[in-house]
Amino acid sequence: MDPDFRAPAFLVDHIRSILAFYDPRVVDPRGGFFQCFLDDGTIFDASTRTLVGSCRFTFNYAMAARRFGGAGDSAPDYLAWARHGLAYLREAHRRPDGEGYIWRIEAGRPVERTNHCYGLAFVLLAHAAALQAGIAEARPGIAETFALMERHFWSERDGLYANEADADWRVSPYRGQNDNMHACEALIAAFEATGERAYLARAATLAENITRRQAALADGPAGEHPIWEHYRTDWSLDLDYARGDRSNHLRPWGVQTGHQTEWAKLLLILDRHLPAPWHLARARELFAPAIAHGWDSEHGGLIYGYDLAGNAYDRDKYFWVQAESLAAAALLASRTGEARYWECYDRIWSYAWRCFVDHRHGAWYRILRPDNTRPDNRKTYSNKADYHTMGACHEVLRELESAASRRP
Repeated sequence: MDPDFRAPAFLVDHIRSILAFYDPRVVDPRGGFFQCFLDDGTIFDASTRTLVGSCRFTFNYAMAARRFGGAGDSAPDYLAWARHGLAYLREAHRRPDGEGYIWRIEAGRPVERTNHCYGLAFVLLAHAAALQAGIAEARPGIAETFALMERHFWSERDGLYANEADADWRVSPYRGQNDNMHACEALIAAFEATGERAYLARAATLAENITRRQAALADGPAGEHPIWEHYRTDWSLDLDYARGDRSNHLRPWGVQTGHQTEWAKLLLILDRHLPAPWHLARARELFAPAIAHGWDSEHGGLIYGYDLAGNAYDRDKYFWVQAESLAAAALLASRTGEARYWECYDRIWSYAWRCFVDHRHGAWYRILRPDNTRPDNRKTYSNKADYHTMGACHEVLRELESAASRRP
């Protein structure tokens, strides 16, 4: 029998269970966090550090510190771990001249210096989460990282960020929505941490330009306008970028099920601070087709992606797609009062509980084949960090607690 997935106690316990998989072996006393774990918790690569992974673990422990407080007699000192992660970001990933962050470090040496707006978005998110947890030294990094994004990637003409530049800040012609989506997430967090409305205004611009203007260029079935991933330099659709390349996990082809629902979630979070009627309407429009086209009626779960006709393209199941979708369902349920969204939330959770949650060792599996078998025994690598899974639980808890405080 499934637990009550809507119960705050369940969500808190689930966060604790994921943290327990990593505690305390994740902390590298020499700096930063180990990032590559097998299903049983064995570290299979002790030297690799990715920028996004370092940021996500820092975020995780800042959020844990906020939720669970400081160290007790036997509890991990999550606040100290968040400070430890932030120090590694500043001392190892950040370039000495302050003009960017190292994308990948191996055995303490920089091996990839490409600049990604996606990476800077997570640097901004990590600093914002750290400040919210009470780490005062994180505050200057928020303004510094935002300035970097604005200086090197922002286009006033396009109202969006570019995506990638080389080590000398020569910007590539590729444009994509994913970097802008995570920038929106990070900017909302920066506003929540500092109260500075410039961050919120920029987040709102990104949300409107991606979920309305850019989405209007893509024609899906039955009048749908899903968010497409890839664009040319002028922000016209690029329908062929990465077509057929299943190995491109950072920039996959097709309509990404999880990005439709993740944007639905972000629109509702944005609406808490900057209400607009179109936020809820557009969140509904993004969520419903994603569930309709993305749900695997044979094996359960949400697939990775589909084409503009709504046909399945990549039937693999990714942990983050389930997590972001259940969070979006909960926010829609809370905002609308409609039972169908809670039913969808329960359905996604039930599938994830059965197939993705590792009830023996802890945390979630990273990826499943269409039939829900595991392709390998690597639980965490290439940026996973369980930021999506714990983040989803934190967000649902936040919404439930906010709704409870509004009741008479």
